[in-house]
Amino acid sequence: MSKHTRAVSEDLNRLAGDARAWAAATAGDAKDRAGEVRDSLAGALDRGKACCGRARDQALAGVKVANEAVHEHPYPALAIAFGIGALLGGLLGRPGSRNGD
Repeated sequence: MSKHTRAVSEDLNRLAGDARAWAAATAGDAKDRAGEVRDSLAGALDRGKACCGRARDQALAGVKVANEAVHEHPYPALAIAFGIGALLGGLLGRPGSRNGD
């Protein structure tokens, strides 16, 4: 698992834990604890937003690299796209591939 994937996983686990704590805190009469949990949940959401921003930035960087590669090598890219399309078309166009047949 990559460092970034671990960070995302940890953030999501923290968010889930904070949400569970929020649910437990609001079930009773603990108003002070509810405020602490609310702040913690807000922090987890901010971390999640930051993590999504980093993922978006990495995805955009990957798209730029792929775009440059396609512009540098258009014919191999076209051949790969054609091959994938033919493979998917063959798999999806088989008579027994649909439900109810």
